[in-house]
Amino acid sequence: MAYDEELAQRLREFLEEESGVTEKKMFGGLAFMVSGNMLCGIVGGDLMVRVGPQHYQEALELAHTRPMDFTGRPMKGIVYVDADGCKTDSALRSWINRGLGFAGSLPPKTAGRTKKRNSRRIL
Repeated sequence: MAYDEELAQRLREFLEEESGVTEKKMFGGLAFMVSGNMLCGIVGGDLMVRVGPQHYQEALELAHTRPMDFTGRPMKGIVYVDADGCKTDSALRSWINRGLGFAGSLPPKTAGRTKKRNSRRIL
């Protein structure tokens, strides 16, 4: 499955300001990681954001969101945001901040637990 290259570029531009962010091909799309923890990604034309279990329901109540159900079973703490939900820079920045807020609160993954294959450092 291809992912939206325009959205990928917009994410790269926002995330280049952040320390320790890498990108990695996964889920048939593209994921962005901070200290080895996924914060957001792209699957097809949808933005995928890891908001965490505490903010999951709140995120689902916002327009243009739905549960991340890549495997057919919703993954608590991760939502899909359709193209209309991240059309503007301010909307995209808001979603990035949600992802950074959760992923940044997690302990860094050790080098032994993360695979370096298919990943590229943004900074």
